[in-house]
Amino acid sequence: MWRWDAIKSKNALMGKLLKIKKKQPDTLPPYDLNDHGSLVEFEVPDGATEIERYWVDEPFAFVSIFDDSKMLHYYMVEPSLAAYEKAVLDRMYGDLQSILASSYSVSETDMDAVLTRETLALLKYYHVELTIASVHKILYYLRRNFRGYERLNPVLMDPYIEDISCDGIDVPVFLYHRTHRNIRTNIVFGELDLNSFVIKLCQKSGKQISIGEPMVDATMPDGSRIQATLGKEVTTRGSSFTIRKFRGDPITPIDLIDFGTCSVGMMAYFWLVIEGGKSIIFAGGTASGKTAILNAVSLFIPPLTKVISIEDTRELTLHHDNWIAGITRKSFTVSGAGEVTMYDLLRSALRQRPEYILVGEVRGSEALTLFQAMSTGHTTYSTMHAGDVPTVVNRLEHDPINVPHAMMQSLDIICIQAQTYVNEKRARRTQTIVEIAGLDPKTGNIRVNELYRWEPTADMFKRTCESSVLNGIIKTRGWTPDKLFGELANRVTILEHMRQKGMGDYVIVSLVVQAYATNPELVMSAVETDRLQELISENK
Repeated sequence: MWRWDAIKSKNALMGKLLKIKKKQPDTLPPYDLNDHGSLVEFEVPDGATEIERYWVDEPFAFVSIFDDSKMLHYYMVEPSLAAYEKAVLDRMYGDLQSILASSYSVSETDMDAVLTRETLALLKYYHVELTIASVHKILYYLRRNFRGYERLNPVLMDPYIEDISCDGIDVPVFLYHRTHRNIRTNIVFGELDLNSFVIKLCQKSGKQISIGEPMVDATMPDGSRIQATLGKEVTTRGSSFTIRKFRGDPITPIDLIDFGTCSVGMMAYFWLVIEGGKSIIFAGGTASGKTAILNAVSLFIPPLTKVISIEDTRELTLHHDNWIAGITRKSFTVSGAGEVTMYDLLRSALRQRPEYILVGEVRGSEALTLFQAMSTGHTTYSTMHAGDVPTVVNRLEHDPINVPHAMMQSLDIICIQAQTYVNEKRARRTQTIVEIAGLDPKTGNIRVNELYRWEPTADMFKRTCESSVLNGIIKTRGWTPDKLFGELANRVTILEHMRQKGMGDYVIVSLVVQAYATNPELVMSAVETDRLQELISENK
């Protein structure tokens, strides 16, 4: 009987709301600081020094970073609610769940407008008197909770955050900030809230997590990577999650030059060897920038060529029309049926006649297939965990990868990335670029040619020898040494010009590469006359 009463009550509510909306359209005056006052207030604690303050969702949420002499704190400030406002929000949250679930489908285009309309209708139905500022605050929390990621939503909007880590129940969330590095926040989850939030995170990412399957790796709707656990069975401090944020604007070669990760000459080298179809492995430790540099140099891939990328979770972003982005899939059953591995995707990719294959990270049997693809003329790029060149070779030649020694000759270049310290600040640097120069006929060992080396004391890159890979490009393309040096000089000039003009957007970089491949004389003329930005804007 109670269920039938609930249905009647819900239908009555829907009917009254419909009459209210028909009678008078619902509009909310825009927020104005002078008229409505500030929505957020925060005072730095006594004895602490505020280092930085910036908006992440103006005028609703800002970040205050302060030092209390013990450590840095990342304090997320959101609107505070009076007891009456909180009571209205709690009631409205339950009613809106029913209304939105029964009245609107996922095809609704402007959900913010829908949420505003339904909220104002409910406020009229409740006959509550609220100021415009109060309505804006309530709407902020409704949008944050319905459409966003609740308490974590403003953190995910912070462009300076790279990683978000929740380690357990009643433990502060920690962040990796681009400027302030590892930093502690004022966000803490209780047990029930944390379990519910982890389940919601996974559901928004298209995955299910449960006590039976308490670990999930997934890709969030914005492209961020998430690893989550539920309960205390596998993480004794309670549910946990780690989010590696996806950059909406991927790192480009210009960014890496600005960061000091590579020199302009090294990027010009990558541009030329990638255009020449040479295969590369980018290796390094965790968070050393392997995927970042792979994504950046992939913008040098010539236009119109067919590209296939293969990853566990989506990280690569190319501005390339002829590109298939493949992602692995776990099985939906206990038996393992329906699983799609990197090996499956790579084997399928080879039947599609790709010219360039990008593999997110090689760990097992797919690496042997990747080297077989290299041996048959496919250009491949990948990453792997290894701190130096001997470790790369050792991992490739032994279990579980087992690439035959002779097949190592198919690889052209190994690039080692490292996370290190420069002037007491953490930084990412390309430690070395090594070319594979074949096998020694006497010893059978792999011969390597170290082309670039990072000098940590001076924080500069030193070219150590002549490039055997570039000499190979001279032969295959029928160039003279002067032609090669001219091409390298052109690319250095273009990249340096783009760096000085702030042309670091990945779309712009890709368009410049495409324009140079089509008409190098026009691009060089535009650089000389300072019209490159204008030329690219005309051809977007």
